[in-house]
Amino acid sequence: MRKLLLTTAAVAAAIAAVGCGKKVVQQPILETQDTLPIIKYDMLTDTRDGQTYKTVKIGEQTWIAQNLNYKTDSSWCYKNADSNCVKYGRLYTWNAAKEVCPIGWKLPDTADWNRLAKTVGGKRLKECHEECYYVWEGAGKKLKSKCGWYKNGNGTDNYGFSALPSGYRFSDGSFGSAGHYGLWWTATDGSSDYPYGRDVDYNDDYVYEYNDDKSYGYSVRCVANSP
Repeated sequence: MRKLLLTTAAVAAAIAAVGCGKKVVQQPILETQDTLPIIKYDMLTDTRDGQTYKTVKIGEQTWIAQNLNYKTDSSWCYKNADSNCVKYGRLYTWNAAKEVCPIGWKLPDTADWNRLAKTVGGKRLKECHEECYYVWEGAGKKLKSKCGWYKNGNGTDNYGFSALPSGYRFSDGSFGSAGHYGLWWTATDGSSDYPYGRDVDYNDDYVYEYNDDKSYGYSVRCVANSP
């Protein structure tokens, strides 16, 4: 389990640095072969609350290209501020995350995330320091948004995935690391208390594979069900 702890001053600086929140505007569908794989953009309206999201097809997978912002039990806005739900989407416990995606979409499992990282050219490596875990080298930079990351740790957003540094919520109700880290739940349960997540950091180009406490609040990205 990776520990992500920052000082109050660092978190405040990170929040001030975030400025990517923009109103979603309907865009035409387009395809491009400027990069491989083929990318296809579209829009989705969540019929449950009328919210509109960008979607992107990267290779054979179609993802909601924004963090989900559907209000449900056991979900929160960062720092309990409604403006942060608009900017980052909501933070969900793992149990809430498993049930929150719209009909036709699902919480991606570890295989879905690994497929995405591989498709965008990431290289899977084993990192060992105090503990060992896997990373996808190169994938983080390509998936991160072009702005909003602490100390100019922005990505190139090659595929329109636009991963944001939305931070997280501890089980005690405190929040941390907006601007520094983006963290997302997977549907894969590692143990009774520590399911798997994915993490992208401001200071490197990795997508991290790790597990954490299911009572924490993390972001959700949904992937379309296979046909």
